[in-house]
Amino acid sequence: MNNEKMIKALNDQVNKELYSAYFYLSMQAYFSSINLDGFANFYRVQVQEERDHALGFFNYISKIGGKLAFSEIQKPQTEFSSPQEVFELTLNHEQAVTQSIYSLMDIAREVRDHTTEIFLQWFITEQAEEEENVSRVLNKLKLIKGDGAGLFMIDNELAQRVYVAAVIPV
Repeated sequence: MNNEKMIKALNDQVNKELYSAYFYLSMQAYFSSINLDGFANFYRVQVQEERDHALGFFNYISKIGGKLAFSEIQKPQTEFSSPQEVFELTLNHEQAVTQSIYSLMDIAREVRDHTTEIFLQWFITEQAEEEENVSRVLNKLKLIKGDGAGLFMIDNELAQRVYVAAVIPV
């Protein structure tokens, strides 16, 4: 039998993941508008990954017989002052998502939902990677201090990022 508290928290996470995709889409649009196509590509991949995460939670809820619930997706920030600001916001956002997933794990442990604990482990590992990737770019942006040549180099590096569909064990 499904625990209502767990199902509600999982549904809330679907919304958070969809918001993440929406938030990163606004960042993709920002970078496209200032002709930093590599940065835009980085966020295009982020959008796809966040949709995968939302669908992973959605499919899991369905698989375990939980009731799927939908709520409004908050409008994301759309104005940014610099690439560094965008990556600072991204790191803060990813850290908040990590805490949200940790909270899900806490609930799963509280209600002794071992199956959900196993499911969530994939996301915990994924969040560590997300924070590391964003931190690397942010540290490079801090090093170059807005230098155009450095920004061009990072843009070229980020243009190489390729979307790989997540294989979320559901």
